[in-house]
Amino acid sequence: MANFVALLKEPIGLRYHGGAVLYACTAYLFGILGVIHESLVINLLGTLLLAHGMIIAAYMIHECGHNSVFRHSRHNADLGRTMSWLCGAAYGTYEDIRYKHFRHHVDNDDVVWFDYDRLLNRHPFFTKIIQALEWIYIPAQDLLMHFIMVFTSFIIPQRRNQRLRNVTVILIRGGAFLALAIFFPKAALLYAVAYVIMIQVLRFMDMLQHDYPYNTTLFDYEDPPHKGDSDWEQEHTFSNPLSLRYEKLNWLTLNFGYHNAHHSNMAVPWYRLPSLHQELTGGDPQRVIPLVAQLTLFHRNRVMRVYCEQAPEYPQGDAYLNAAREAAGPIGGNAASFLTSF
Repeated sequence: MANFVALLKEPIGLRYHGGAVLYACTAYLFGILGVIHESLVINLLGTLLLAHGMIIAAYMIHECGHNSVFRHSRHNADLGRTMSWLCGAAYGTYEDIRYKHFRHHVDNDDVVWFDYDRLLNRHPFFTKIIQALEWIYIPAQDLLMHFIMVFTSFIIPQRRNQRLRNVTVILIRGGAFLALAIFFPKAALLYAVAYVIMIQVLRFMDMLQHDYPYNTTLFDYEDPPHKGDSDWEQEHTFSNPLSLRYEKLNWLTLNFGYHNAHHSNMAVPWYRLPSLHQELTGGDPQRVIPLVAQLTLFHRNRVMRVYCEQAPEYPQGDAYLNAAREAAGPIGGNAASFLTSF
């Protein structure tokens, strides 16, 4: 045990990171057992437990990507790859996930390859289908992104060299899901529900955290206009914790809502973000977006977010924060998950 603790970035990480990993794996296992069970009540509990296990696994990939778990990047990568199997992000590579997310931090930009606005603009009927599904709270736009992630090496030309790995993962995960569907069809359906819940939670947390537009420069590098400008970064980054009064509620998403703190120092592990947030803001509630406003905007703008180009009058900086706090205006975005590396 002492040798293992020595591998960690901080000894106390054994309690927090170790607890999160143990919970993710346990929740996934018991969630699967729950959706297989005959009882509908246990099915419901199992679905929620499975979804939350995948959510925590996803946020642990984020932690690993910032090398906040282990001292050595290799060990962070090993854990990140393992977690990617739990939350369905293993089709592409962990390195691609990490690279795109680091570009987000270093460039102060949303750097992408896939121009979904262009796709939606060129295919209005397809856009209406996506919007109709979003109206009934099916995260169709993000499901599209996850579909691309599954077939990443066949869709993204720059990743053709990953086809053997991509096909292997598809066969393993697809075979496992097919077996589940054959022997436990209800469980397969509930697994899909749990996966959709995970996507909804991740996109809910991402929805208001930046007022950045996206730029399709993932493979065609252009010098970012705000690279290295930490003041600009903080001005255009927004925090959306689930609760300031009941701090431990934020553990449900590994404190991901303390986003200004995370962007202030991306090497700080999730369990230290509340302290850094307090240091940065003095605990001022005016610097965060209340949960009620988050939920209101998530509901009210669910169709608008599908295709919402930023007009010149789009609020930015403090104006964006004020609009978000008041749950006003056409703000918020979809498809910004760190799991989709394109």
